Formats: sequence, structure tokens, C-alpha cells
Amino acid sequence: MAGTDNGTTGTNRGQGRPIVIVGASLGGAKAAEALREAGYRGGIVLIGEEHERPYERPPLSKGYLQGKTSREKIYVHPPQWYGEQDVTLRLGTAVTSIDPAGHTVTLADDGRIEYDKLLLTTGSVPRRLPVPGADQDGVLYLRRVEDSDRIRAALRPGARIAVVGAGWIGLEVAAAAREAGAEVTVLEALELPLLRVLGREVAQVFADLHRAHGVDLRFGVKVAELTGDRGTVTGVRLGDGTTVAADAVVVGIGISPATGLAEAAGLEVDNGIKTDRQLRTSDPDVFAAGDAANAYHPLFDRHIRVEHWANAVNQPRTAARAMLGQPDAVYDRVPYFFTDQYDLGAEYVGYVEPDGYDRVVFRGDPAAREFIAFWLSGGRVRAGMNVNVWDVTDPIRELVRSGRVVDTKALADPDVPLGEL
Repeated sequence: MAGTDNGTTGTNRGQGRPIVIVGASLGGAKAAEALREAGYRGGIVLIGEEHERPYERPPLSKGYLQGKTSREKIYVHPPQWYGEQDVTLRLGTAVTSIDPAGHTVTLADDGRIEYDKLLLTTGSVPRRLPVPGADQDGVLYLRRVEDSDRIRAALRPGARIAVVGAGWIGLEVAAAAREAGAEVTVLEALELPLLRVLGREVAQVFADLHRAHGVDLRFGVKVAELTGDRGTVTGVRLGDGTTVAADAVVVGIGISPATGLAEAAGLEVDNGIKTDRQLRTSDPDVFAAGDAANAYHPLFDRHIRVEHWANAVNQPRTAARAMLGQPDAVYDRVPYFFTDQYDLGAEYVGYVEPDGYDRVVFRGDPAAREFIAFWLSGGRVRAGMNVNVWDVTDPIRELVRSGRVVDTKALADPDVPLGEL
């Protein structure tokens, strides 16, 4: 089991079958780390299709894309860590199937690895734009580090960049492009950016932000075709017949959980790999974490799938403890994510769907982009986002977790400490 692409090997300290992790991602690396921290001395095999050792993805649309964060800073661990921790790292290796009954995974080279427990951190894949011309050169997606490299190369002063999709990835790429001096047009089918995530009240803040930085925002549009010349994209033709000229088109229309292996293995799949509160799948020896996991969350009393960095960091720790038989290993952390765009930094804590709130309360000034927004249902805080206001995530998290009815007048008053609500 020692073959790796970066020189690290594992010798399997313990006896018997190892714990196998499919997905050499942030989540996979954090699971290996958590297993060792919990005292597990047996074998760990971490398998990934990419040739890069595990790295973090948020910098790919933020600091790394902007050239502010070095490549070495994005990696989860230094290269020697895997050998020091006796973790067998199999890079450039695809898993083609899982046999839960036989406790084996099959590799693309027909090799097989037996496992005691299996953790799936397979992540997600970008949704492809289903229009003519979408397979041309210059049509770019962002998921892997080489994608970020290609996009960064396109962000030149004066370059015309069309961004399809006004979600987090689209807006962060738009911000990076403008800061690089490119001309940017964002094309979005809905009326506002991030409308399904934030609702109209807060989505307007991000629309105003990008317009203030010179982005051409076009809402309620349909992409009909990507035009080109000799195989290279030249623009985006919209449903009304107008064309947006472009030297590159960045597509950010969402991601889909990578569930193919799990589904083929007979595991329960529904908007991700379904797990219980311990991140155990429908097979007792198979677990899932990160983007691919649709996990039961005891705080919300439902399954939720969250496509953010915090899940990839924290869920694997619970999965590791559960795989080691610790009965108190339950994943109940309140979801969290962050974004950086121009001079705006924001953190979001909680979970609320588009129809899951009846009121938004602001503390501070949205027009000045320095505020906290709270999404409420029945007087209870379901989520909160602090924008250019810092050191408040803990009390916001406590408000969400408590589920208590709050005084909305006090909630909006900056002079009332959040901890006293």
C-alpha cells in the first residue's frame, strides 16, 4: 500500500485492515489527522484522484486567485507530515468501485484495498453549462488548483471576463477580476445575486457592492450559447439575442455532490450521501463527510448538506471518532461560512432556507456595508451574517443554537450586547 506520487509512504503501525479514506481533500486529510490525534495506531490509506497533496479550496477563489496567497500556503499539511504520521497517501489514483460486503475498494489499475472502516470525502463537482459552445477553450470552471491557475492567467488588465452565475464563486471571481483590472460582466438568471442563499434584503447589499466596483450586473437573463472563433470562446449570446463579448467565460452555476461511488455501492443517496448524526451511512462501516454528505443534524432535526469549508474541517473529526467507536461522536456544529470581496468581509452562522424565515433584522448600516443581519422565524434567530463587524460569531452562534425568542428591538440595537439577548 505504499505507492504514492509525492514520496510519502505508510507502513501500517497496527495489524489488520486499515481505515481507508476516499478523497484526498481537506476533509480527507483532516480525518487522517483526527484519527492519529485520537490515538488510532492502525493503518490509514488516503486516496485521491488529483496529483496534488490535500489542499484547502477557499483560497482558490480568494487569496490564491488574487496572487496574495502563495501555493505552499494552501496545503493542509507539509509533504513530510504523511510519512511522519504513517499515512499512506495514494495520489493520482481513482477509486472505481466499493464493495461494502467484501470491505474492499477497487482502483482504476484493478488493484484492491481492503478496509476496516471506510470514509467518503469525495466532495463535489461543478455543474456544467448546458448550452452550445460550452466546450470551447476559454470556458473556465473553478474547483481545483489548476482551475484557479487558468482563471488567474485570464484576469489581465483590460480583459473582458463574463461570469455566468452570481453565487459565491461567481462573485468572488468577479471581485478578483476587477481588482486585476479586467472588465467584468456577471450574468444571473435570478433578480439578484445570492438570492436563494440570502434573500432579497441582504442580496441587494452584494449587488450594490459589485456595481460600486464597476461590475456590469445583468439579472433575469438566460444564456443561450457561447460564441467562438476556431474553438476559442468570444462571447455569450443571451436569450434575447444580445451578445456579451468575452475573452474568457467563468461558469459558476453551482456544484453537485460526488455520489457516484456511493450510489453504485448501494448506499442511500438523496441530495448527497445520507448519514446519521455520527456521519455513518446506510452501511455501518462506511462514513461520509464534507460536500458529499447529507447528514442528519440534531439541532435542525433534519438532514442538511452544506457546501462550505467549515464542514470539511469539522465533520471529519466527528467521523474519525465515530469510526473508532466513540458513542458521543455526534456532529451538531452550527454551519459557518465566510466570504471576502473587495473591502467587504463577511461571516455567516446558521442555516435557513429561502422559505424558512419571516423577517430580517439589521443591526448597523447595510448601506455602509457595516452591519449584522439576522434571519428570524417566529422570533427565533435562524442565522446571522456579520459584514465588516468582527468578533461576534460566537454570540450569533449561541443565539442560533439556543432557539429562544428574542426581543427584535434589542437585537437591532448596537448598544445591547448580543450576549445579553
